[in-house]
Amino acid sequence: MDQEKIGAFITECRKQAGLTQAALGEQLGITDRAVSKWERGKSMPDPSLMLPLCGLLHITVNELLTGERISMEDYQTKAEEKLLELQKQEALNNKRLLWLEVVIGLLSTAVALVMIFAASFAVVYFWWRLALIAAGLAIITVGIAVAVKLEHDAGYYECPHCHARYVPTMRAVVFSPHIGRSRKMKCPRCGQRGYHRKILTR
Repeated sequence: MDQEKIGAFITECRKQAGLTQAALGEQLGITDRAVSKWERGKSMPDPSLMLPLCGLLHITVNELLTGERISMEDYQTKAEEKLLELQKQEALNNKRLLWLEVVIGLLSTAVALVMIFAASFAVVYFWWRLALIAAGLAIITVGIAVAVKLEHDAGYYECPHCHARYVPTMRAVVFSPHIGRSRKMKCPRCGQRGYHRKILTR
């Protein structure tokens, strides 16, 4: 999305609606500085504000995300283009989360192993050894917990039976057997158990 184009469009529509930045912000429950950031292309409106903002500016959400008025002839094409763009952005964000999961998992495991190795061979005093082993175990536990949370938050799981894509509970992810990023869970739609694989977009 071209944030500068969207910002210029918000400015144009706000002026056409006869609103100042302060008046628009007041009606949305935000500051005029937040509106100014949108209009300068420095940030995007929060998704929860998009419908109220569009209502005040007399535009559609699709027009807001495109940064221009759309004729009825072009509406379907623009809507499909915007949907594909949002799906690509979602997939990219989820790939980043999964990459971060790998980095955190490997890093915490490496640090923990170094600490346990040092406790076993390099440290003479018993209490120092015990402290290093405990710290190593704590680091790897936290690292694994963060990695699993990132995997849970990135994308969806797909049922091998009915092909439903969904976000399971954190409990289901933590306690399910897994092979890589495929986890054996019960599908919320068809109720069958199987290895549900990770999918980046719906």
